[in-house]
This record gives sequence, C-alpha cells and structure tokens, in this order.
Amino acid sequence: MATSNRFLRYAESRKNLTGSAAGLAGLALTLTGAAGALWPLVVVGLYAAGALIAPPEHPDTPHFPDAGEQLEALRTDFTALRAYLAEVELPPAPRERLTALDALVEALLEPGWVSDPDHLHVLARAVRQDIPESVDTFVRTRWWSRFTAGAEAPESHLERQLAALHEEATRIATALQEAEEIRQHIHTEYVEGRGN
Repeated sequence: MATSNRFLRYAESRKNLTGSAAGLAGLALTLTGAAGALWPLVVVGLYAAGALIAPPEHPDTPHFPDAGEQLEALRTDFTALRAYLAEVELPPAPRERLTALDALVEALLEPGWVSDPDHLHVLARAVRQDIPESVDTFVRTRWWSRFTAGAEAPESHLERQLAALHEEATRIATALQEAEEIRQHIHTEYVEGRGN
C-alpha cells in the first residue's frame, strides 16, 4: 500500500510531469528524424534532464487554528464548565470567589479582546484544567475531611487556588487595558498630527 502511494505521489509530482514533457519533446524530435538511431537515449536523456531541473515538491504547511478559532472553542468549553459549576455545592466564600473569577473570564472571552497566544493559553488552561480540577479536588477532599478531625479545611485551599487564578486573569485584563490605552494615545497623536 505504501509503495503504491509513493508511486502515485511521484506520478503526480512536478519532477515526473516536467520529465514527461521533456520526453515527449524527445519523441517529437524522433518523429522529425532529428534524433536518428539514438532516439531512445534522446528521449530518456530529455526526461532525466526535465526531472532534474524541475523544482522539488514541498509538503503543504499544516493548518493550525487561529486565535479566533481557538477562542470560539474555548468559549464552548467555558459554557460546559459553567454548567458543571452550577451543579456543584460550594460554601459561600469560595462561591463568591468563583463567581468573581467566572465574571472576569467571561469578559475576557468576549470576541475581540484576547488574541495573544500566551493569554489564550493561560485562559484555556484555567478553563479546561485549573478551575475544574480545583473544584473537583475540593468536592472529593471535602467528603474525606468529615472523617479527619483537625485537618485543614478544604475550603481554604479552594479559596487560595481561586484567588491565584483570579490574579492570573486580572494580569491579562490589565495587559489588555494597557494595550488599549497605548492604542488610544497613539491614535490621538495621529489625529492631532494630521492638523499640522
């Protein structure tokens, strides 16, 4: 199977097509009588020359999703995460932190804001890994903590994790805000400079 695929790829390649065109030119020379008795060597030689001068094949560059496609997939995953979080029972303090984080992530995932690959990576990691793992670990640990006296409350760990994630998302929001301020300043200078 691999041999037949390789043969088909070569048959459709630039090298073969160019060589075949040159070989046909050799046959035309033979039919006109210009090649003489050595016509097979002329045809083969022209085919080889054509195959050698043809540009090499380059594989197509793979398609990777752009920022818009990544953002749309992330928004879909965020919707699934919200449905999961709506069903989980949390104490009031972690629930407040989670609500604040949820609102910030929702704002960042609005189209037109986050396009930087690093920011998208941080948000994707938060939505697809960090937030669900933090909540799931809390739910599982909370069950076991009922049987362990004197252990640190799992709520405190969840609050710390959510606070760290909120801080990380806030850094993205701050970077976006600073970029917009710079953009506004540059545009102001541009508009004012046109009048001079």
